[in-house]
Amino acid sequence: MCTSATYKTNDFYFGRTLDYEFSYGEVVAITPRNYPINFHFIGEVKNHYAMIGMAHIANDYPLYYDAVNEKGLGMAGLNFVGNAKYYDVDEDKENVAQYEFINYILSQCASVKEAKEKLKNINITATQFNDNYPLAQLHYIIADKESCIVVETMEDGMHIYDNKVGVLTNNPPFPQQMFMLNNYMGLSPKQPENTFSQNEKLDFTQYSRGMGALGLPGDLSSASRFARVAFVKMNSKSSPEENSSVSQFFHILNSVDQQRGCCEVAEGKYEITIYTSCCNCDKGIYYYTTYDNHQITAIDMHKENLDSDTLVSYPLITTENIKYQN
Repeated sequence: MCTSATYKTNDFYFGRTLDYEFSYGEVVAITPRNYPINFHFIGEVKNHYAMIGMAHIANDYPLYYDAVNEKGLGMAGLNFVGNAKYYDVDEDKENVAQYEFINYILSQCASVKEAKEKLKNINITATQFNDNYPLAQLHYIIADKESCIVVETMEDGMHIYDNKVGVLTNNPPFPQQMFMLNNYMGLSPKQPENTFSQNEKLDFTQYSRGMGALGLPGDLSSASRFARVAFVKMNSKSSPEENSSVSQFFHILNSVDQQRGCCEVAEGKYEITIYTSCCNCDKGIYYYTTYDNHQITAIDMHKENLDSDTLVSYPLITTENIKYQN
């Protein structure tokens, strides 16, 4: 299970959590402009936009979970189990294997507008990376500073939705997630007024701060995480400076953090927030924390040679760094 969000101050930010019961050995990967990307159907592309993101690297191929390209376009794939559907090869369309979809869009599109045009002729195929990597059942969020969309490929075809809240979790499908926000339209960051009854004998007391958000779900289901992170994101305030913006973004996603022991997926196995990411899409700086390391780590793609043909990767720092003051 996962949660993705966008945030905008002076710059545009994009990131996600990865919630799972084990790690696949993720690294922060930088794909320079001249690193050859071998697409299953269209062949090798040697010149493309550079990108940075979280990936599992297999046979020198970055299988991105989330990434941002040098033009400021971000994309992430989130679990969509039971609803995701991929297709047979269609000779009348541009066939793209499921595992390379993020690479395909970010290597060629500079904006959501360009991605929408590409998507008109894309057919996402049920093609595995190899026998050791089964198809991941995902749907996708694609965003830039101007707009955000969700892409879902299902039994009845590909659906592209405008995403006005800039949030995505997992099931149910995106339109249902948005519809369920109707249940929370009465929530507010302000203290509530008594609208329960006009009976003056009913003397209600605001016995706590934060009562305007009573009813905001706190469980770990994907529908509840969607509502909670949408509420937090849409009401977030921070100064526009980088440190404040990045800090606030992590607070937004930390509102749906998963702690070991609270979500049992099998006997003795628990889903946790393996990592949380935040990328400044304008500056190409990728920030992350991990479950056992709350210190924010930053990697700047522009400090690498983006005209190179060599893949760059940084292993995650996964042990806690505690600063002693005495």
